[in-house]
Amino acid sequence: MTAARHPDLPSCVVNCCVYTKQGKRLDIDLDAISEVLARDDGSFLWVGLFEPADEILDKLQEEFCLHDLAVEDAQHAHQRPKVEAYGNSLFIAVHTAQTLDEQIVYGETLVFLGPRYLLTVRHNAALSYAPARARVEREPELLALGPSFGLYAILDFIVDNYLPIVQAFKESLTRLEKDVFSETYRRDTLVRLYALKRQLTEMRSVVAPLQDVLSQLTRSTSPLIPDEVKLYFRDVLDHSVRVNDSIDAMRDMLGTAMSVNQSLVTLAQGEVVKRLAGWAALLAAPTLIASWYGMNFANMPELHGRYGYFVLIGIVALVCLALYRYLKKVRWL
Repeated sequence: MTAARHPDLPSCVVNCCVYTKQGKRLDIDLDAISEVLARDDGSFLWVGLFEPADEILDKLQEEFCLHDLAVEDAQHAHQRPKVEAYGNSLFIAVHTAQTLDEQIVYGETLVFLGPRYLLTVRHNAALSYAPARARVEREPELLALGPSFGLYAILDFIVDNYLPIVQAFKESLTRLEKDVFSETYRRDTLVRLYALKRQLTEMRSVVAPLQDVLSQLTRSTSPLIPDEVKLYFRDVLDHSVRVNDSIDAMRDMLGTAMSVNQSLVTLAQGEVVKRLAGWAALLAAPTLIASWYGMNFANMPELHGRYGYFVLIGIVALVCLALYRYLKKVRWL
């Protein structure tokens, strides 16, 4: 179980603790950071912030000697996913995604990685990293690898949270495919297809850049990321690639589904027009014959015959029957 946060921490400081070389955790307040950094005992600090006040970031900038540009990015957020080196520290910006009230919301996490510290700054709808901390605390031998293993746990946690969202997309796509091939056309099916494709595009803009971040960390020559930890980053990269490939495949399927839906609608409309044209042809035959006999001419065939009326009815019926059978044969009725 993760220990409770220190009672003297400001509300925007979600977590502030030190991990010993043996992987033991001790919660501290911000004023104790200098004392911990002064000790050369192999320990490291993990500080977690959520939309921090400027004075808190200024204090941590002084404690960890953070670069002004990186701190400015962490204050204002809205950064593209990236990895930047500032002296003996790395600044990493990544985007997060989660489902809230059946809606996908996005957040941002800015990470400062140093020789003996890991500082995370969350903005907007970003999940707490308490589960990631609890996970690494159960593996003290891996915590001995330093703060870079904590960074791995955070990135792995972010990618793991993509998976249920992608699975929900797959289930929605399966339901929509059934609606596409239903007998009756519904306008909301096309609307839902477009909405799902837009959501997938937004999701891809979050997932795809993360691959570049992970690739840079995997290939990094920085001493902040030892070779033992690069193996773990490679595993997270593999997961993010699979997520991105799934999103791309679903986007292609959605594009195809929208085209098929429009084609089916066009075909259905064509069938309706064919049937209307067939019935119009059936009505045209008796109309034509009746219009001939509606002319005001004295010498018309069978005009004064005893059975002329019935003969005409029979002729009309035979013509209509022959035309009906022909239209049935060519599937116009």
